[in-house]
Amino acid sequence: MEIKLFTVPNCITLGNLLCGVASIISSLVYNDLQMAFAFVAASAVLDFLDGFTARLLKQYSAIGVQLDSLADMVSFGVAPAIAMSVLCGAQPSLFGLSEEVCEWLVYLPLVIAALSALRLAKFNIDETQHDTFVGLPTPASAIFCLSLAALCERYGLTIELEWLLLMSVLVAALLISPIEMFSFKFHEWGLGSMDNKLRYAFLIVSCLMICLLRLYAIPLIIVMYIAVSVTRWIFKKR
Repeated sequence: MEIKLFTVPNCITLGNLLCGVASIISSLVYNDLQMAFAFVAASAVLDFLDGFTARLLKQYSAIGVQLDSLADMVSFGVAPAIAMSVLCGAQPSLFGLSEEVCEWLVYLPLVIAALSALRLAKFNIDETQHDTFVGLPTPASAIFCLSLAALCERYGLTIELEWLLLMSVLVAALLISPIEMFSFKFHEWGLGSMDNKLRYAFLIVSCLMICLLRLYAIPLIIVMYIAVSVTRWIFKKR
């Protein structure tokens, strides 16, 4: 059986992977969290495009599925975990913890990487996640973490170490939660379905928030996405 490595979707996925690696280097080597966020944002765009291109060109492949998860693990699992760890090392302690304790606590956000791996492994074998997601998608968790880091660096926003650790644990827990999150996979472009109405309304509100709040809007949009998804999930269960 011939395996094609360098298809158009696979090349886009490799671009996603390279942006993830660049984000990690930006955080660890250059301590530039704004650039780390920019690279992860580029990864998210490429992650959307590889699937869209695969459907458009009908270039589906088993290797593409595996490659996509490997790239996502780097860009949306390792990169945000490292950025949050770096950010924790630069923020003050709310309770005045000693420097020695803080040096150990900055490793706690790495749990994001571990649970991202579980999230992606589950997604690969779960046949129910075609139109919705079970648990927070890894790109959403990565964008949330990196946008917070970029805000702290660019605008001097101060978030105490303990709050950052709590957010890291909550994000990691949401990755493997049973909560059903709505997706932005359009099977048709009309407003006939309630899911499409929700998608269009969310996108319009998100664009308005970005125009008004700029970078501050990004983490708020992820929080809004989680809140809307949880509300939708509760009503569907009832």
